[in-house]
Amino acid sequence: MPRRPSSPTAPSRPGTARTVAPRTVGAVLAGAFAVVALTGCSLLEFEEGICSGGEYPVLTVNGTGSACVSNGEEPPQGYARYPEGKVPKHVDDEWDVYWRTHTVDEDGTVIDAPDGT
Repeated sequence: MPRRPSSPTAPSRPGTARTVAPRTVGAVLAGAFAVVALTGCSLLEFEEGICSGGEYPVLTVNGTGSACVSNGEEPPQGYARYPEGKVPKHVDDEWDVYWRTHTVDEDGTVIDAPDGT
């Protein structure tokens, strides 16, 4: 078998690096696109946090409002900490949705949110 002449894009020595054929690149990109399409883009989903780093969420007493407070600080007047285990972490997670229709009263008891709050 005749030997191919040496060129910068196709070294003739065995075991040396070769450039990737455009067809190979196309096949890899098509495969990656298929994975993203078949997984419903779940690889690209982003969950928005309720608060930024260094903060924790609080809710309005007798209302459905919320705010974020710096770690180490107490909630401002009219706000309370969420009950343990019922703290929303991401927008539209289970607890974020729950607290749209529930709140706490002055004693910290979970109640249905009053209409129009």
